[in-house]
Amino acid sequence: QVQLVESGGGLVQAGGSLRLSCAASERTFIKYALGWFRQAPGKEREFVAAISWSGGTTYYADSVKGRFTISRVYAEMSMYLQMNNLKPEDTAVYYCAAGIAGWNRDEGYDYWGQGTQVTVSS
Repeated sequence: QVQLVESGGGLVQAGGSLRLSCAASERTFIKYALGWFRQAPGKEREFVAAISWSGGTTYYADSVKGRFTISRVYAEMSMYLQMNNLKPEDTAVYYCAAGIAGWNRDEGYDYWGQGTQVTVSS
């Protein structure tokens, strides 16, 4: 059972940056594809970014492409989401996830964090 803990959320002005972190509890973490999802109030959870188990392949939602960067550090058993040029529409609870299949669908992930709030003011 992999436990995931997100951190790094907060309040930032439009145009600013935040770096989210996701720490895993088990070394088996390294075998999983990883992803970030987000859920805004009144909306369904949506895919943000994903990274393969090897770290060699990444994939982004069109809405964040060019602004967000996903990465993982095996030695730290951690994953990161660097978010630049933030917009008010990026406001949401951000969740990290791990799974064998991964990629851009909820069904590809077996483990989820508790979420961290990101609020972007205009």
